[in-house]
Amino acid sequence: MKTKNTIIDTNFNFPGQKSVYKGKVREVYTINDDLLVMIATDRLSAFDVVMPKGIPYKGQILNQIATKFMAQTEDLVPNWLLATPDPNVAIGHLCEPFKVEMVIRGFLSGHAAREYKVGKRMLCGVVMPEGMKENDKFPQPIITPATKAEMGAHDEDISRDDILKRGIVSEADYEILEDYTRKLFQRGTEIAKSRGLILVDTKYEFGKTKDGKIVLIDEIHTPDSSRYFYADGYQERQDKGEAQKQLSKEFVRQWLISNNFQGLEGQTVPEMSDTYIETVSERYIELYENIMGEPFVKADVSAIHTRIERNVLRFLKAHY
Repeated sequence: MKTKNTIIDTNFNFPGQKSVYKGKVREVYTINDDLLVMIATDRLSAFDVVMPKGIPYKGQILNQIATKFMAQTEDLVPNWLLATPDPNVAIGHLCEPFKVEMVIRGFLSGHAAREYKVGKRMLCGVVMPEGMKENDKFPQPIITPATKAEMGAHDEDISRDDILKRGIVSEADYEILEDYTRKLFQRGTEIAKSRGLILVDTKYEFGKTKDGKIVLIDEIHTPDSSRYFYADGYQERQDKGEAQKQLSKEFVRQWLISNNFQGLEGQTVPEMSDTYIETVSERYIELYENIMGEPFVKADVSAIHTRIERNVLRFLKAHY
């Protein structure tokens, strides 16, 4: 496995191209003011910092999980997606994104657990019950939004009241975002359960189409946006105070923490050896196969930029 066969950056010039937005992981090309070509790169982001090296097949994995889950939830919530002409590419309607991420948590894990450990009992204006242990289930899932940061900046917790007070989202739109978030999380929980998994927490992003319809955009239920536990043995591990067996990129965060990096000022990203990168890639493939309940088929990465460009051009020529 060669890390050079990864897609870290793109510089395409498609017909009708108006602009390019480069996020932490995805690169989004606007075509003719009505279409988005979203390319999932192999970049890895943790603690809101993009790591220097790419992870082979990561972009393909994220794109395929997200697009397949969109197909499995479109009866509940409309989404932006039109087509997936390449393993790393999703094409859909141009939307104006809401400047918040809708984070929903079923369990006291990750960021919520870190806040709880330092004595906080309020997260984004939502009260967390006393007497909880890390990875305990909340009585009801809680929504803890975050402001959407630009590349290189940290997302920040924000309460519903502050979102409305600052006019980031109107109250009518926010109620739809909350409703969609709960419906998607419920469906995701059911799908995860059917695969022997627990959907612990996740985030959704939404946008508005030109005709004013609110739709799901970006990713859904991927290991980058979600945390999963294995259901088998969950309660026994909780009872014994043991760490849960996870399916998420938390293993990357823990590796970074153990190497003295949490994205804080003055800290340096630790060197990721080719051997470590290969293990991360293998973990992402394991994540895909467990989450989707099917084998992962590796795309040809011998000329990944050429492949993507050819497939996108073919779609645009046929449809536009």
